[in-house]
Amino acid sequence: MTQEIIDRINLLAREGDPFLFVINYRGDDAYIRKLADIDPRECLYDFEGTGNVEETTARALPSSVTWEVDAPQYDDYSRSLNIVNSNIIAGNSYLANLTCKVPVRCNLSLHDIFLNAKGKYKLLLRGEKSRGRRFVCFSPERFLKIHDDRIYSYPMKGTLDASIPNAVDILMADRKEAAEHATIVDLIRNDLSRVATQVRVDRYRYIDVLHTNKGDILQTSSEISGQLPDNYSEHLGDIIAAQLPAGSITGAPKRKTVEIIQEAEGYDRGFYTGVMGIYSEGNLNSAVMIRFVEQDAEGRLAFKAGGGITAKSDCRKEYEEVIQKIYLPFE
Repeated sequence: MTQEIIDRINLLAREGDPFLFVINYRGDDAYIRKLADIDPRECLYDFEGTGNVEETTARALPSSVTWEVDAPQYDDYSRSLNIVNSNIIAGNSYLANLTCKVPVRCNLSLHDIFLNAKGKYKLLLRGEKSRGRRFVCFSPERFLKIHDDRIYSYPMKGTLDASIPNAVDILMADRKEAAEHATIVDLIRNDLSRVATQVRVDRYRYIDVLHTNKGDILQTSSEISGQLPDNYSEHLGDIIAAQLPAGSITGAPKRKTVEIIQEAEGYDRGFYTGVMGIYSEGNLNSAVMIRFVEQDAEGRLAFKAGGGITAKSDCRKEYEEVIQKIYLPFE
């Protein structure tokens, strides 16, 4: 994260006025505003019920929602995965989050998607298309929470179609998913230890059910926490920067894996897999920007999605998991 962004967050946290921050994956671009200064024509947000949109403003969906996905070619995905896999075999990484940019077509505007989407963390940014600042995100994955001087992180790893018979048992027994989750939990523990003491795993591999326009899916998460110093608000920007990019959307070891996925993906993630959050009265609530629809300068839509790759990964299963994650969270 650039020093300019860090300093801006540190200053706002010290001043004490509630503010919103939206930081891109590379940490070199950000939308940061005091909540009182946010123009709803530019930005709409709803983080677990805290937002600037009234429920009564939601629009009725058309009788038929068009949602067409131009799935990536399997051979193209396989080539990207092979780059990751060769580095895993060479010992350069043991977990990498491989993502892709998938064209989609929809008869809803980004505004309509935002108003009707179900999700813990929702954001609509309507800024410069040329800078990747026109998108809607409906993320289920919390990033950092700070409450009563304690910092919490909630990595999400492991996905399965909930309609599969015995889906919960299958997901929890999957060795690849279990190994991937354990790796991320260990990585997040190390990241939190850079800014906090008494770091511990409070909950391990619990399951959430996510509702989508294609049916329910299961996802596993864990809760890790640590104790912050009393003056942490003076250094909030530094605390956030020390955790970026988020471990769940990069891999381990983080620095080398970031280089590997940059080579394998071949596109700019932009704000996708960045972070967004609200700081107010000493408390932080933030999310990783996954489940993400972006609009380019020509008005075309793309959904960005991905998943974790390990030595135990099966290419076809990973490819199908990416497709499964390209959805609208409508019940």
